[in-house]
Amino acid sequence: MLEMKGSGYRVWFEPASATVHMEGTLRLNTGEYAPLTALLNEVIATGTAALTLHVRELVFLNSSGINTLYKFALALRKRGGVKLTVLTKKDVSWQSRSLPNLQRFYAEVEFEAL
Repeated sequence: MLEMKGSGYRVWFEPASATVHMEGTLRLNTGEYAPLTALLNEVIATGTAALTLHVRELVFLNSSGINTLYKFALALRKRGGVKLTVLTKKDVSWQSRSLPNLQRFYAEVEFEAL
């Protein structure tokens, strides 16, 4: 299983459901997101036609992390043929403000907010 853990956060890929889970609080410096970028690139390389990004338990993601997700969307666009579903929470402000911009980078994004 692909996984990245640190103080207060965890990110992992669940191949059976083709889901990237993100939970906790991610406040890393730009360079510290390289392992997350590598994990997301490995997820793309699996060749699945549908992916889910589950961020409902991700309380905070700083701008460097948000940019990492935007780059993920660009990489999906470059690959093509992948439907991305993003599971969010309406009451988490960074999610409702920043994640809709993923559609600017990749049109095949759908959101399911609770």
